[in-house]
Amino acid sequence: MYRKIEDFQRVWGYEASETLRLFKDLTDESLNQKVYEDGRSLGFLAWHIVTTIEEFFGSAGIKIESVKPDVEVPKTVAEIVSEFENAISALNEELPKNWKDENLTDEIPMYGETWTKGFTLTCFLMHAAHHRGQITVLMRQAGLKVHGVYGPGKEEWTEMGMAALP
Repeated sequence: MYRKIEDFQRVWGYEASETLRLFKDLTDESLNQKVYEDGRSLGFLAWHIVTTIEEFFGSAGIKIESVKPDVEVPKTVAEIVSEFENAISALNEELPKNWKDENLTDEIPMYGETWTKGFTLTCFLMHAAHHRGQITVLMRQAGLKVHGVYGPGKEEWTEMGMAALP
């Protein structure tokens, strides 16, 4: 759980930049990739990460000017990237205006439960990391290179002259 907005912003800065980097490795053609017929597409998952910023923080009482969750998934990576960059900026601007360090232990209603604001920040990051993991699986299936987020990806091990773990 976060106890300082600055600590969250530092981690969020890294997480957002890595998510953005991953999005930029997508292709327009890959956005339709699914594990199975009725599953979520790669484009849906990326767009879900984007739209969750407005939805998640709106549920927590912070108005974020960003795309709404019910907006159709864009057909291009460029649109997803652009909207994610806008959402990043909006969150970076609005969070410190609305929440202060001393209020991160305050409880708020979230998704039928009661969470502290600090825990809400943790859940937000974990939610994005969860879907980013799903995205990397779909990227592999689509034949795209996957860079490492918390350590080298398969191809990066090779580029470093080392064998990737089996």
